[in-house]
Amino acid sequence: MSATRYTYLGPEGTFTEAALRTLPEAATRELVPMVSVAAALDAVRGGEAAAALVPIENSVEGGVTSTLDELASGEPLMIYREVRLQIAFALLVRPGTELSAIKTVTGHPVAQPQVRNWLRANLPDAVWESAASNADGARLVQEGRFDAAFAGEFAAATYGLEPLVTEIHDAENAETRFVLVGRPARPAAPTGADKTSVVIWLGDDHPGALLELLQEFAVRGVNLMLIQSRPTGEGIGNYCFAVDAEGHISDRRVSEALMGLKRVCPNVRFLGSYPRAGVSAAEVRTPRPGTSDGDFTAAADWLTRCLDGRAQIT
Repeated sequence: MSATRYTYLGPEGTFTEAALRTLPEAATRELVPMVSVAAALDAVRGGEAAAALVPIENSVEGGVTSTLDELASGEPLMIYREVRLQIAFALLVRPGTELSAIKTVTGHPVAQPQVRNWLRANLPDAVWESAASNADGARLVQEGRFDAAFAGEFAAATYGLEPLVTEIHDAENAETRFVLVGRPARPAAPTGADKTSVVIWLGDDHPGALLELLQEFAVRGVNLMLIQSRPTGEGIGNYCFAVDAEGHISDRRVSEALMGLKRVCPNVRFLGSYPRAGVSAAEVRTPRPGTSDGDFTAAADWLTRCLDGRAQIT
């Protein structure tokens, strides 16, 4: 395995590359663009790269389905950290192109909902066609296949384009979350500001099935930060659920919730416990009464005394 190679959703000039370059270790790694999320992750599975950075969630559109599906299937992988990047688009065109001349536009599918209103107001007759990534859209404009692409302004120089309009976003402070993914190993030590990700498959479809899964978290005071259903490919109505929970697998409330899920679900895929981007331990809410590690330890001690006939001894 190449310990110095990181892959990412390419080509050069994507927001994913920009996010990857915010990591301190990126300066000492070989950064290799890949044509898709699947290709970036398969390079890790095949030992061609130590890790891959891929988008997983957008504040406007929600989960990035290609990443969620890849993490839920195939040889297991694990998330080791996350990066959050504020997103604003530029309309990139070949030099000399005017707004009135733009008839076709392109960009990543996740970009379209973030610029839909701007398009409606400024280019109502332009035809949209999706590209593999925003930077790939810029490349297609360079080749003359489209008139304009929505991408990061920083991609203009790479593809010999110019930003006709900048700071395009329908939602203020829009951001995308990226995850650094590697092969499974022992999770990093808890920081006090962590997140745990899993994929859960329902045992059978019955009234309240999803509620039963959510209660495993709720009764232990575990806050959920994301839950998204994804089809399993086994027919209409068959779903798995991608879940992000607040806390680390070593936290008693989180570990007991995961054990509860494992008892009742045919499959639970652990995707990792890792630090939350941009959040310090001081900013994390205090666990609800009865759900701290100390509360779980005290309850276990009480049970032991019950078994020993010492229940009323404190």
